[in-house]
Amino acid sequence: MTVIILLILTGILLLILEFFVFPGVTISALGGVIMIAGGIYMAYSTYSTTTGHLVLFITLAAIIIVLVTALRGDTWNKLMLNTEIKDNIQTVTEDAIHVGDKGITITRLNPIGKVLVNDQEVEAKSPGNFVDQQTEIEIVKVYKTYVIVKTIN
Repeated sequence: MTVIILLILTGILLLILEFFVFPGVTISALGGVIMIAGGIYMAYSTYSTTTGHLVLFITLAAIIIVLVTALRGDTWNKLMLNTEIKDNIQTVTEDAIHVGDKGITITRLNPIGKVLVNDQEVEAKSPGNFVDQQTEIEIVKVYKTYVIVKTIN
């Protein structure tokens, strides 16, 4: 009887893993169904038909109870990562930075990085080439979230 119980419990565990951990793989679901069916078959063949019916009923009830418990919201809220992203996109102040303003790179523009222009740190792009850190630059174009720069020769 221990083998039957272990087969059925392992089958239920594999089904739960298939539904919630790696869905779409179907290998664990197939293994779970085979184990559950094997356990029920062993109960019918080893013991009487009445015992087989009892094992079948208990197995179906256990599967329903486990699925209902697993699908409740509280079960997954305990396992869920509860973090909030409080950051926002840095925008370029239109009245502070204009085309032609000069600044210096804070990080390497590879081709994107940070520059300091008019005491404001903004994201910058340097199309076509890389610009090393601490290089003087000039603003070519101003967008809402970044600026286009070129090096000053």
